[in-house]
Amino acid sequence: MQFNEYKNYDAIGLAELIRQKEVHPSELMDIAFKQLHHVHPDLNLITHHREEAAKKEAHHFPMQHGAFSGVPILMKNISQAIEGEKLTSGSQLLQDQVQKHDNYFVKMFREAGFLFMGHTNSPEFGLKNITEPKLYGPTRNPWNPAYSPGGSSGGAAAAIASGIIPVAGASDGGGSIRIPASFSGLVGLKPTRGRTSVGPGVGRQWQGASINFVLTKTVRDCAAMLDQLQVVEPHAAFQTPLYEKGYQHTLSEKVSQKLRIAFSTESPVGTPVSENAKKAVLQFVQYLEQRGHEVDEQAPPVDGVQLMRDYYLMNSGEMNSVVRGLEKAFGNSLTSKDMEIESWLLHQAGMSVSAADYSDSLASWDQAAEAMSIFHQSYDFYISPATAFHAPKVGELTMTEQKEQEFKERMASEKNKQDIIYNMFLPSLTYTPFTQLANLTGQPAISLPMYVTDNGLPIGVQVMAGKGEEHRLLQLASEMEHSELWKGLQGNPYFQS
Repeated sequence: MQFNEYKNYDAIGLAELIRQKEVHPSELMDIAFKQLHHVHPDLNLITHHREEAAKKEAHHFPMQHGAFSGVPILMKNISQAIEGEKLTSGSQLLQDQVQKHDNYFVKMFREAGFLFMGHTNSPEFGLKNITEPKLYGPTRNPWNPAYSPGGSSGGAAAAIASGIIPVAGASDGGGSIRIPASFSGLVGLKPTRGRTSVGPGVGRQWQGASINFVLTKTVRDCAAMLDQLQVVEPHAAFQTPLYEKGYQHTLSEKVSQKLRIAFSTESPVGTPVSENAKKAVLQFVQYLEQRGHEVDEQAPPVDGVQLMRDYYLMNSGEMNSVVRGLEKAFGNSLTSKDMEIESWLLHQAGMSVSAADYSDSLASWDQAAEAMSIFHQSYDFYISPATAFHAPKVGELTMTEQKEQEFKERMASEKNKQDIIYNMFLPSLTYTPFTQLANLTGQPAISLPMYVTDNGLPIGVQVMAGKGEEHRLLQLASEMEHSELWKGLQGNPYFQS
């Protein structure tokens, strides 16, 4: 098999070739690493690889071992630990940390038969919507290397969009699956809170805002991975019942009923939205309306600005906790020189967050979840842009040294620390104001590759559903995948014939 053939298969397709003994896992691993070495110098998408070990594992791999027996994959360099490999979270503080065990999430990939190639690049502690950690440098977008693939699962998106692998480990705490999906022409599902594995030693991630899953290039891979990864863990803080019918099976059932759909193209925080993003949504909803579905321009009754402030307050408290834990582990105090500016300022702001303020912020999440639950009694889906613009240029959202110093001085002198945090993230939030709602309410949401701008960059459309209704999102996604609106990786230079 040659790369021009390999790139056209998704993970299900590759697994079927292996089962039929038309290819061997070692052949696929050779192709994947050849492509990795070809594109990595330009895209900088991995933090490290395990080529020798992976090729040895592929050579001796049993041909029947899980649904994805012998398919190569890359995991994310945060919260996805592979035994014997470094997991640094993009931080210089952790650059020498070698993991003693697979974590629970990674174990499920191993049980499914995937073979691990290494870890993909992500921003420090997963705090940004771009992937430009100082430790490893910026990851670039395969559609155009002058632009970012997004974050925090930016390396994962670049690995798929450059044809190395068809599916990659990812996670989403504020849009970190859906944002790179939008910027890179991929399918990006954030499942319902509690749907996939956490731990060990972790019952909740960002108080339930963050969830592990994958990025894919096809809807059927997305469904198949949800079948593989859905779990009920007794130790986890959040439990979601298993979808016993099976997500792949659901794809065979077309959307037959008349849907009630709400949509909005207005930013929930009052920031600008590009005409491209608006056009992507309007084309999508017009297509659905033409097929008999009921469509209303209606945004949810949630205060987006206040919700973001509560989100950042949680981030502050969580980052302060991370730094305290690292100081205890290292036996010394940490300074601003030990971490990037966003991590440091969140930590500093977190030092002044009271228990009452933290509790109040989480209560606002629950109020938003209740409001969305009522909203979904009237509407099956809520549709918006996945991102307000196409991808930013590399370096565009990275602070200059002068700007970093300004924010440090403000943090040291001003009383309202959360105002500083909000203003620090505002340039990034302007690009991606639509994704955080689903993280805080716990709902599933998916970004679908429905639009490509005149300058050749993709923008996704986001669809949200009620808790536990991933199957309905996937049904709609599957129908759209076969429509004339679907763009996917069309126009991406790595997938042009």
